[in-house]
Amino acid sequence: MFKAIPHHQGLVNPFEISDEKILEKVYQTHFHCVEKYDHGSLYLVASNVIKHSIETSELIFKNEKQINQDKEETAPSISFPRLPLLKQISCQMICVGSGEKDEFADEITILILKQLRSYSWEAKAAISLAAFALEFGKFWHLALPPRGDELGKWLAELNGIENLSENKEQLSRFNGLMKKVMEVIGECMTNNNEEYNIEDVPALAETLHHIPVLVYWAIITLVTSATHIHSFTHKELREKCKMQIGAIEDYKRRKDIISSAIETTTNKDIDIVNFLDALIIPNNGSQDQKLVVYNGISREQQVGVQDFKNKYVLLFISSIDDNFEGEIQLLKSMNEKLKEDPKEIQGYKKEDLKILWIQLVDEGDGDEKPSKASLENLEKGWYVVKEFKFKTGIRLMREVFNYKDKAIIMLIGPQGKVENHDAKHTISTWGIDGFPFRASDHIRLTKQWDWFWNVLTDLSPSIRELIEKGCYLFIYGSTNNKWIQDFTTALENLNESMKSPETTSIEWYQFGRESPKIIPCFWIAIDNLLLSTKKQKKNEEKEEENSVTREIQKLLLLKQDPNGWVVLSKGRQVKLLGEGEAMLYTVKAFDAWKKGRLYKEVSFDSGFKHHYEHERSKRKQKCAHREFANYPTDILAQIPCPVKCGHEMEVTSVNYKCCHGLESSHHI
Repeated sequence: MFKAIPHHQGLVNPFEISDEKILEKVYQTHFHCVEKYDHGSLYLVASNVIKHSIETSELIFKNEKQINQDKEETAPSISFPRLPLLKQISCQMICVGSGEKDEFADEITILILKQLRSYSWEAKAAISLAAFALEFGKFWHLALPPRGDELGKWLAELNGIENLSENKEQLSRFNGLMKKVMEVIGECMTNNNEEYNIEDVPALAETLHHIPVLVYWAIITLVTSATHIHSFTHKELREKCKMQIGAIEDYKRRKDIISSAIETTTNKDIDIVNFLDALIIPNNGSQDQKLVVYNGISREQQVGVQDFKNKYVLLFISSIDDNFEGEIQLLKSMNEKLKEDPKEIQGYKKEDLKILWIQLVDEGDGDEKPSKASLENLEKGWYVVKEFKFKTGIRLMREVFNYKDKAIIMLIGPQGKVENHDAKHTISTWGIDGFPFRASDHIRLTKQWDWFWNVLTDLSPSIRELIEKGCYLFIYGSTNNKWIQDFTTALENLNESMKSPETTSIEWYQFGRESPKIIPCFWIAIDNLLLSTKKQKKNEEKEEENSVTREIQKLLLLKQDPNGWVVLSKGRQVKLLGEGEAMLYTVKAFDAWKKGRLYKEVSFDSGFKHHYEHERSKRKQKCAHREFANYPTDILAQIPCPVKCGHEMEVTSVNYKCCHGLESSHHI
């Protein structure tokens, strides 16, 4: 005689743990597959029982008296001792009281998996479906017995099967759920790839890890559903079943929306508002607390997700216990830059980027209050969701975004797509230059200086070692020997000042010191690159090509600065291309500006760039001056001879009037 397993305290709610945890738990119940049998045929029999049961229920809805018996299906032969094991599992499924919590359904599911430990995952799913079909099929067979079947009529009475037609809507939803479970188990059947080797089909590994989680959710759904089969005639239990099925469908709907955000294809029906609504807004009547989004810009206490329509959103997710001070300082610095001129970068308006900070509170965190930092940031122009306890949203963040109790910053685009899974890296690497901080912006900025490194390393291979160190690197050159000496001395002093465990090390490279012969070769190569990019620009307008052209032009202009030019990089990531004089004074003033907030709270290069711009603004700005000797004329406009000799004029020089009013002309 089967006895129900007593419930234990400290059970796990499956809706509050990630798929990774579920995978880890169910694998503990799985041994090497030693039981072999035709699970495909068993699935066919079980699914036919459920399909015919659903047909029976639909006949009841239509008030029909009898099932059409014209169709005949031959049951396949199954070499499996069906009844004892199936009856045992079926009894275990219905032993969970319909008012019990989800934790107990999880306990029974794990118990079933342990009993089926020596079967394949496909077989576990098929056997569980067959066990459920025993009870489900019996219920509907008694609900509409053939005409004249007095025994069936009295058995239905004994089982309390009556008034089913009053529950049409609920039964329809229940049948819909059963169809979805069969689809999931059918997917496990079709993904049975035992004949293939993982080495031959690498993508198979991910599929095989996906199947155990699908099997777990299929079985726990069957367990939960089995407890409600006989509760359709009880209003209170029907409502609970309706709520549970609704919760499953709601989670699937939300997960479909959030999962589509990380796919490469675009769903025209989803935007940032739909995305945030699915992620953070509980349904009306939900037991979760009413969500409040605070707006630190207008100081409104509560706003809706409509505020984010057509915006880029930096989604900052942390828990109350997280150590997120680094992320706070990074976003503070970036937020200040968003308020400065220019108001537009790379064609994107700064005002179209919003910061939304969600502070998660998992069960067990108690009644901890939001950190002081979160309250302070309400005055910084951020949007903040304090004490986020919406279980479905937290679960989605853990499963889809792989949040593991460590603060993350993601960028969500106006179309509800995840544009950057790690916007923190882009912001910390490029600062405001990386705006609007998409993954494509990081790639663009990384490639933007490939031309520089390619030319430089070809001419001076020794610099490769300095680049590969990944530290801050100053590369500089000038025709002014005094400036070269002063800047080298300043870098030596800077290096001494930074020799402490908590500071960053620096390296420097004087361009042409090893071999002055490489200097003309370098500039000729850069001139040729400019010509090449201009020709490409004629053929196709690319944002990436335009940015490369701008940087090449800037370097060529700085080449003629009598006080030199400097490139500051970290590894291959160029942080700043600057004028010699302002760069010299910035290095010299390190002891003063290192006390500033940007250096202490963000990074060396952020503090350096900030002080460089300050030094540069104090000096009289000279207009750009560039002289071309025998430069290819096809990049300039062709002008015919005014005396009509029939030839194009040779381009020897061009004069441009200065628009700044600081110099009389710009001579090219």
